[in-house]
Amino acid sequence: MALTFAASLVAQAAELAPGTVISKENLEQHLEDSFEGHSIDSLLTERMKLLIQDEGLKLPLKASEPVVLGKDYMEATKANAGKAMYNPDTRTVEGWVAGIPFPEVSEDDPDAAAKLIWNHHYAQPVKNFQDYPNFGYLFLNDKVGLERRQQWAFKRYFLKGRLGTDQVVEGDGSILTKTLLYATYPNDIRGLGLFTIRYDSPKLEDSWAYVRSVRRTRRLSGGTWMDPIGGTDQLNDDIEIFNAHPTWYPEYKLLGKRWILAVANSTGKTWDMEASGNAEFPVVDLENWPHWNPNDQWEPREVWVVEATTPPEHPYSKKVMYMDVEFPRFYQAEAYDRQGQFWKWMNYHLKTIATEDGDVGMVSAAGFTIDYQRRHGTAFVLGGPRLNTPGTTADDIALRELERAAR
Repeated sequence: MALTFAASLVAQAAELAPGTVISKENLEQHLEDSFEGHSIDSLLTERMKLLIQDEGLKLPLKASEPVVLGKDYMEATKANAGKAMYNPDTRTVEGWVAGIPFPEVSEDDPDAAAKLIWNHHYAQPVKNFQDYPNFGYLFLNDKVGLERRQQWAFKRYFLKGRLGTDQVVEGDGSILTKTLLYATYPNDIRGLGLFTIRYDSPKLEDSWAYVRSVRRTRRLSGGTWMDPIGGTDQLNDDIEIFNAHPTWYPEYKLLGKRWILAVANSTGKTWDMEASGNAEFPVVDLENWPHWNPNDQWEPREVWVVEATTPPEHPYSKKVMYMDVEFPRFYQAEAYDRQGQFWKWMNYHLKTIATEDGDVGMVSAAGFTIDYQRRHGTAFVLGGPRLNTPGTTADDIALRELERAAR
């Protein structure tokens, strides 16, 4: 009888077609079905299953397609393979030049998790300069939907590991990146933001904020990397899911390798500036409760699962993060509070775009940080990104730009 029942289940399982939508109404019937050879059950994390069952999350399936990485990015990775060495005593990397420092990470390597985090830290596939002159933060709750919106600008300049140029390092080699993050709308928060210098060492960042009430800049303590961004549900540390020097977290653990459904090639517009109302932000399901679920297409991707333990002063106790096996970007993360209870779900939608020097790079077309304890969410939507804009120098990313934005 048991054998007959098992055979019956196998016979009923189906290979789902692209366009099938996994939802609360059909989750149980599709768990044993497959998509591109993977069971739906195996493609969903336990958290994703709960969000489908309890929070109205819907996942339209998309046929997978290769993720294209930049030519200069891949050439630098190949040319510098084997040069980077991880030092477990200092928990730092020595000898990195450019590209992915550890392109071949073995699952049984005791330092695998740390190497993956260093890949993410050093080798973002964006090339040398990120310029997002217009991105939105949408403030959402499960009762009214969109509460309000803000518009921000983000610029990050890489001084080390530079790609497609003979000058791989600019300056004396002590600085890894310079970053500007500031609000442009509405007027009452215009200029709110940070100018940050990140060093290529465990040294805490130098950060400055512009204080509009006194029209002066103020230097901030080094702990700003774990502070909230402008009243959003996102910490500075949550930018692109992980935004800290690897040594600032005391421990990383590799939980394994698996396949999940993720948005690796975001389709359509995330922010339609010609539309109005809820239609302006088609990547967010604003029409339906809880008004913060992502609206995109999901494909199978193989990922590393890394657990990061936070320092004692951090708001979270840990993050569990899902990084693509082929390149060091995270799709999703689960954050837990100090009591070990689930707190936030983060979900990023990746997209490859042309850089302004004829190569390609990767951006996050949208990102979601949902606080399930507070029943509130912040969605990031990207409009008009630029990568590797010619003529930009490190001097253009400076404190004076933060002051100018506030005027």
